[in-house]
Amino acid sequence: MSQYVLRRLLIAIPSLLGISVVLFVVLALAPGDPFSELATNPNVPPEVQAALRAKFGLDDPIHLRYLHWLNAMLHGDWGFSFVSRMNVDTLILQRLPATLYVIGSAQILALLIAIPVGVYAATKPYSLFDQIANTLAFVGFSLPTFFTGILFILIFSVTLDWLPFVYTTDIKATGIRWVLEMIRQAIMPVAVLGLFQAASMTRFVRSAMLDVIRLDYVTTARAKGLGQAKVIIKHVMRNAMIPVVTLIALQMPAVFGGAIVTEQIFRIPGIGSLLISSILSNDTPVVMAVTFVFACLVVLFNLIADVLYGWLDPRISLR
Repeated sequence: MSQYVLRRLLIAIPSLLGISVVLFVVLALAPGDPFSELATNPNVPPEVQAALRAKFGLDDPIHLRYLHWLNAMLHGDWGFSFVSRMNVDTLILQRLPATLYVIGSAQILALLIAIPVGVYAATKPYSLFDQIANTLAFVGFSLPTFFTGILFILIFSVTLDWLPFVYTTDIKATGIRWVLEMIRQAIMPVAVLGLFQAASMTRFVRSAMLDVIRLDYVTTARAKGLGQAKVIIKHVMRNAMIPVVTLIALQMPAVFGGAIVTEQIFRIPGIGSLLISSILSNDTPVVMAVTFVFACLVVLFNLIADVLYGWLDPRISLR
């Protein structure tokens, strides 16, 4: 197992290098200048502007700038934010917990909904429960997250005044009150992302379960006298979860994309809102670092999915 993980990590290095080259070239050729604010600031002398541009190598050729960025990244220097006036790694570490909290909670919510509903719908195909679950799933993944988010704000914040629609990390309460306030303000963004993911996962779980439940070994297990619950949980679910794991791993870019929109709607101070504000202000080092972090997370989740294959199905050899 450890050799397989190490080999996959070594294979991921060329992929990440290729992704970093593409990202760097696209951002370098994009219109705009990170020092555009300084150029229009009369309080900054031209010689100071020229010295800063020379210090950060903004006038160097693209390939030299990329090599300088790569060398700095390998040494733990992610660059400097020209807008926030702080190191990029510090800025990302400040925003990352909020994003991971919302995305992680949303994924847990999606799995808690999709797996039981999908499994039960597959055991009762074309029943009333199955038809209701399919209908709600179609509605769920047909509605974009920005529409669902605005709808939740109108219902639960504006009309009913139950939940806050602005997410804040500066909560004055302490102890259990602080925990309750954190949960309360995260309910709507987590529900928006979680229900959207649960809708597509439910359909996929149901389809995977129906493919496995008709196989001969399931009929044999039933013929041996095993109960329905034991057949489903021990013999069907484990094999049916393999394509579901693939779906979850491949959906991670879409999850982060949805988180960017959700963070803008609910004003969550996370990575997504940082990326949008950095793009609008031409803060290239932050944009480069955030998009590269997203790429690393996608590669990591695909590696986790491959490792889970071997645990779910012993026939798959991790060699």
